[in-house]
Amino acid sequence: MGIRNVIFDFGGVLVTWRPQEIIDSFYADPELREAVRVHAFQHDDWLEMDRGTLDEPTVVRRFAARMGRPDAELHALFDHLRAALVPIEPTVALLRELRDRGLKLYGLSNMSESIFAYLCARHDFFKLFDGIVVSAAVKLLKPEAGIYEHLRDRFALDFAESVFIDDLARNVESARRLGLPAIQFESTEQVRRELAPLLRNA
Repeated sequence: MGIRNVIFDFGGVLVTWRPQEIIDSFYADPELREAVRVHAFQHDDWLEMDRGTLDEPTVVRRFAARMGRPDAELHALFDHLRAALVPIEPTVALLRELRDRGLKLYGLSNMSESIFAYLCARHDFFKLFDGIVVSAAVKLLKPEAGIYEHLRDRFALDFAESVFIDDLARNVESARRLGLPAIQFESTEQVRRELAPLLRNA
């Protein structure tokens, strides 16, 4: 059987996700850059926001308290972060091409519900997906097996007829362990090359 379903991660694949650039373009002071990296972006609270067990206002208050900075400043950082999540246009073009070929498209992303809602409101290409699983909505995170299994069961997917595209090696490896073929995203052209032989019978 050929590939019928293509599953996309969002951050780093469909929209840009460069945390250090986001930090550096918001804070000029090296100490503040390090503080926000440690106390926000790399803190467990970020993972819990993506898991849906903490909401964004709570996370912002906790970040601000740990850094000793005003809440308003951290809210502004989140607004800055959202604005930095711009479409990776070659991948959007690939998405449309795959849709035109009759393939089913699915999304599987670690993301808070508030950030996902922001993106959906601004980019119509999210309407191309036949189904989307966002971590915060299901209280599961990649690379946990449960989130892949949730996607499979919710949309009645056959992993043998599917391929998953993600920028992180740990997520790709987890998918493969579950029998879901996966490609680690480095560039859209590289993904095109690796997809081509899989789609010949599609």
